[in-house]
Amino acid sequence: MRKRLLGGKLEVSAIGLGCMSLSGAYGGSLAMDEAAALLRAAFERGVTFFDTAEVYGPFLGERQVGKGLGPVRDQVVIATKFGFRIDPDSTISRGFDSRPEHIREVCDASLQRLGIDTIDLFYQHRLDPDVPVEDVAGTVGELVREGKVRFFGMSEADAGSIRRAHAVHPVTALQSEYSLWTRDLEAEVIPTLRELGIGLVPFSPLGRGFRTATVKPDSVPEGDFRAGMARFKGEAGAQNYRLVQALEALAKEKGTTPAQLAIAWVLHQGEDFVPIPGTKRLERLEENLAAAEIELTPADIAAIESAFPKESVVGGRYS
Repeated sequence: MRKRLLGGKLEVSAIGLGCMSLSGAYGGSLAMDEAAALLRAAFERGVTFFDTAEVYGPFLGERQVGKGLGPVRDQVVIATKFGFRIDPDSTISRGFDSRPEHIREVCDASLQRLGIDTIDLFYQHRLDPDVPVEDVAGTVGELVREGKVRFFGMSEADAGSIRRAHAVHPVTALQSEYSLWTRDLEAEVIPTLRELGIGLVPFSPLGRGFRTATVKPDSVPEGDFRAGMARFKGEAGAQNYRLVQALEALAKEKGTTPAQLAIAWVLHQGEDFVPIPGTKRLERLEENLAAAEIELTPADIAAIESAFPKESVVGGRYS
């Protein structure tokens, strides 16, 4: 697996593993041993970048990552996140919380669940409207100086907030949804990242599985995170699936799968773009990782974007 740099300093595999699905976001969670086996399989295939969060599960995701990667801790980069208020009794998120004291509480708890001494990349999961981003960046900067965190990241932040945070403590990476069917970042955020030297970690590069061509409209079962999303339902789902079929036809011409072509497209958008597709299945993991070896010409990229024009996607990202 080739390597890439986030923020000019943090070296990671060109494709990482998003671990949200392991803890049950898309249906049932994996047992600890099953999750550990998948995580180790990813590492053995060259993945060194693993992404989780306290809210995945909640708390289960970090424990899975800690157990699975414990034996190879010194060879991997582990990212986790703070920023939600989670009810300890019901384990339900009750809104945002990026107060400095809470960031410190989450950091200590995440270190314990992960079984590590330092969090490699600590993201603010979402902006907190009640806490200035300068206070957030300052607190994470203190944690960096204390040795509990190596690098600071943000998630789903706007260009202005990124600039304000970066002025207080360097932002190494922004994690946001970015793919063929979610390209909102291109107007303001990506130019800001390039100006400031911040890497991009696109989550859901496969449109939450829709662009694998295996998830059909109105087929998502109850209990799955995607069941309430407009893009997967009704006429919107049917329209979006027609785009997927066009991508599938291009993939056949190139001898790849739609998923591989979609990930390869993301990789070709920037040398410091590191997508983190998630999966619970070994065969999908291997399929996704093979995208790192696909070379796309300018003509290939133009054909992909013509088959999947961003203005043709119907429906919002969330319910």
